[in-house]
Amino acid sequence: MNITFNAFSFARSELKKKGIECVNVPRELKDDMSAQDFIDELGFEEGKIEAVFINGTVLPKSTILKDGDRVALLPPGTPGSYRLILGIKDMGERE
Repeated sequence: MNITFNAFSFARSELKKKGIECVNVPRELKDDMSAQDFIDELGFEEGKIEAVFINGTVLPKSTILKDGDRVALLPPGTPGSYRLILGIKDMGERE
């Protein structure tokens, strides 16, 4: 399956240090991977990614990715008002 991948803020910095492209880049993944599987494959430690946007919507990390999805990773540190606007506010309850 193929996705389009983006990372933001500190996540982008960490991936660039590893030589991993992360700005609007196509990625080929195994079928039936969850967002968390993808996060793990990229080498992020627990808690380094707070929210996953899939096709522009914040969804639980357990969401199974599909061919053609646009996936973006956001690390902790997003200011409070943006957390509400982006739909991150209650992510802990949705994991």
